[in-house]
Amino acid sequence: MRHTIGVVMDNKPGVLSRISALLARRSFNIDSITAGPTRNHSVTRMTVVVEGDDYVADQAAKEIEKLEDVLRVERIVRGEATRREIMLIKVKATKEERGEIVDLAKIMDCEIVDISPSTLMLEHSDTPEKIDLLVNLLSEYEILDMARGGAIALKTGEEEEYIFQI
Repeated sequence: MRHTIGVVMDNKPGVLSRISALLARRSFNIDSITAGPTRNHSVTRMTVVVEGDDYVADQAAKEIEKLEDVLRVERIVRGEATRREIMLIKVKATKEERGEIVDLAKIMDCEIVDISPSTLMLEHSDTPEKIDLLVNLLSEYEILDMARGGAIALKTGEEEEYIFQI
């Protein structure tokens, strides 16, 4: 099972690598890790997705929280957050298949970002479940290449303002 952990930390060199090294040393299975500055450029928000049960996710969050430069750690629970991933996927598209793939792209709300005589490249940003569904549907065709970004997530509702006042 995948669990999402939100981390707010100082935007300093090496913080991301210390967190990923810590999780690797403790044998946590990292599904994805993404990070970027917030509105306050001295603060970075990281989203870590780990594989395992609730205990594993709680332990990973506790370990991250102990690190210097980490300001806040929170488990991001489904239904209390918006979570998205992005993917580029290149599919072989014969003349006969091209229309079907374009129709599927429209239905799934994908962007066609590259087209060649024999391929289509789609971009899709959505929930991890819908990304998985798209990959499954496109597996009926020949998937030539795929790049999938890590999850990003924010809790829904009002955000604590201290992040932006540091």
